Amino acid sequence: MSKKIDFIHSLIFFNLCIILSAITFIQNQNFLLFCLFLIMSLGISHGSLDNLKGKKLLKIYKIKQIEKFYFSYICLSIFVILLWILLPTFLLVIFLLIASYHFGKEDTVYKSEIIGFKKDMLFLLKGSLVITAPLFFNYNETNEIFLMLNFNLFSEFMVSKEILFLLIFLSFLSGLTLSKFKNIDDSTLSIMDFSSIVLINYFLNPILAFTIYFCFLHSIRHSLTLIFELDKNFSTGFSKFLKKALPLTLITAVLYLVSIYSLNNFFELNNAIYKVIFIGLASLTFPHILLEYLIEKNEE
Repeated sequence: MSKKIDFIHSLIFFNLCIILSAITFIQNQNFLLFCLFLIMSLGISHGSLDNLKGKKLLKIYKIKQIEKFYFSYICLSIFVILLWILLPTFLLVIFLLIASYHFGKEDTVYKSEIIGFKKDMLFLLKGSLVITAPLFFNYNETNEIFLMLNFNLFSEFMVSKEILFLLIFLSFLSGLTLSKFKNIDDSTLSIMDFSSIVLINYFLNPILAFTIYFCFLHSIRHSLTLIFELDKNFSTGFSKFLKKALPLTLITAVLYLVSIYSLNNFFELNNAIYKVIFIGLASLTFPHILLEYLIEKNEE
């Protein structure tokens, strides 16, 4: 049932990307506030059950105090923010690599017979499309975002169009390789997801393209997995998910707004929003991925 829903979700997302790409007035509009709203709601919500996963991890390690999980999670998030301030280039490179692997792994909903390091590399290459596509189609606009994050792409790394095209092609092949070319539904799903990301990055500005991908493909797909973990019945699971995800989603959204208000005293509003979106996502992504990794390793 969940596999069928994943396929339908990819099909709907593919058609959404076609429609958005065809609406030409979107291309020249500033949707930054709209993107911020989507990320603070749909985007953040897919990680809002980390507290439940934290309880599961503590149970594995036979630790009773839930406060230890919250303290560790918050400390790691703060450490990431501080490290970004001190070593922005180093942390951004690490973040992009980890995010690529995470996107590739979490968006691969079909099972693959490949194991080990090869599978991890395929996940990394598959997920790298989210980073390479905006650079290939909108290099200047994407680099402007990096500059706001204290990272000069031109001076730090020489990235040619040929290398970017090669990485995009490898991302396409990685998705098909993970599906093993055997199951037509899995291969079609992989091609649809790849085409959707390419489409929105070709026609839309980088922040809007990333938001559409992050909120409507990655986050919803991860949320669907959580819904079925809560209950095999989608309707019941969805209701449970909303109730459990709402508290942490609201808390995180408030922290985002407070951070923007504070940073706006030192930077222009758009600059402050970009910093909060990406540095905020990095501070949440590192503990989120570490939590997923620890649970997965212990379950093995």
